[in-house]
Amino acid sequence: MSLMEVEVERQSNPVDMIEFVAANNDWSFERSGEDEIAMTVEGKWTDYHVSFSWMEEFEALHIACAFDVKVPEPRVNEVIKLLSCINGQVLMGHFDLWRQEDIVIFRQSLLLSGGAEPTNRQVEVLLSNALDTCEAYYQAFQFVVWSGLDANRAMEAVLFETVGEA
Repeated sequence: MSLMEVEVERQSNPVDMIEFVAANNDWSFERSGEDEIAMTVEGKWTDYHVSFSWMEEFEALHIACAFDVKVPEPRVNEVIKLLSCINGQVLMGHFDLWRQEDIVIFRQSLLLSGGAEPTNRQVEVLLSNALDTCEAYYQAFQFVVWSGLDANRAMEAVLFETVGEA
């Protein structure tokens, strides 16, 4: 018997916890199925389309956070370079280029193996990390896609830190 063959009965669907947290925070959401919930969250730079999915097979709660930056074909290679630069700095989660729609998404999973249930705090941190990471790098994607900057210059532009006060 492999380790993956151990059956554990789960108390509830982890997406139920997401719905509970969303309702308690007055976030508008849509429960598109038993294992998925979607919401739109307003950020500083853009609105983020967030989807949580329960992946029973992997016992993982997956978050995908997309934003409206349509990547035109001529900029795909530079966006891929940018993804590599950014993902090398991101501790949790990663960015992908979703080729079906040519948009950038941030993805992360919370493993809940053995019947573990997510806590309110875990859900909030999962969402907060996704949004904070998207906010931190959104402009870099804009610079590459719309301003034509290369990945390295875009990273320099968004990681520029000011010192002191004007």
